Amino acid sequence: MKKIIYTVLSILMLTACKKETTQANSTSNTNSNTNTCIDNPNINFSSIGTPVGKFGDCIKDIDGNSYKTVIIGTQTWMAENLKTSKYNDGSIIPNIKDFNQWGELTTGAWRNNLDNDSIGKIYGKLYNWYVTNSITNGNKNVCPAGWHIPSDVEWSILINYIGEDTITGIKMREVGTKKWLNSKITASNTSLFTGIPSGACNGKSFEPIGYGSYWWSSSEYSQSQSWGRSLEQDKKNIFRYYDPKHYGESIRCIKD
Repeated sequence: MKKIIYTVLSILMLTACKKETTQANSTSNTNSNTNTCIDNPNINFSSIGTPVGKFGDCIKDIDGNSYKTVIIGTQTWMAENLKTSKYNDGSIIPNIKDFNQWGELTTGAWRNNLDNDSIGKIYGKLYNWYVTNSITNGNKNVCPAGWHIPSDVEWSILINYIGEDTITGIKMREVGTKKWLNSKITASNTSLFTGIPSGACNGKSFEPIGYGSYWWSSSEYSQSQSWGRSLEQDKKNIFRYYDPKHYGESIRCIKD
């Protein structure tokens, strides 16, 4: 009889624990402080207000870098800047540190801001546009398998879903001034997109970290320029722009 009672109690306890775990998992995506990538748990994903997005599953690139993802409307985005040094078939993307050579490129390349590896580990790498294009990169994909470079239209869908056009940038940038140096903007990051000021390379010099974010789209503006999106230090909006394809800028991937 004692064995039967112990068995019944054990089953009841296991059922209760399973139910509690299921409930916890079902609500974890609504709280930005409870969902962390096991591989990279120290990334700041704090937000103010009610999130517009919710966290998706962590993904890894071919180099083993781990990224948080966020579901915003019908789209799933990487919530961190790309850091890989390879296309997802394992082939190497050249790391070009000479400005004269960089400015003449018509094929894919990357570099860290200030050519500093420590900056690249936090802010992601800067890529020229040729990395993103299947014609100039040899029909390769820099994003993890199942992901791709967002088009100009896909960027617009994201921004329209977040809404309130004049303050969209407030909802898309990381909270605080630890990375956004001396910013007068009080960010909410309610999109959970977590834009950080990774700067850029204009082909002749670096725009330093701390003041602006610049992301490529896959869409061309002209033979020599392509569309992108930017967040700027004391601007509340997110901006659509076009830059020369040889510039070095950040990449956020979107799920297929």
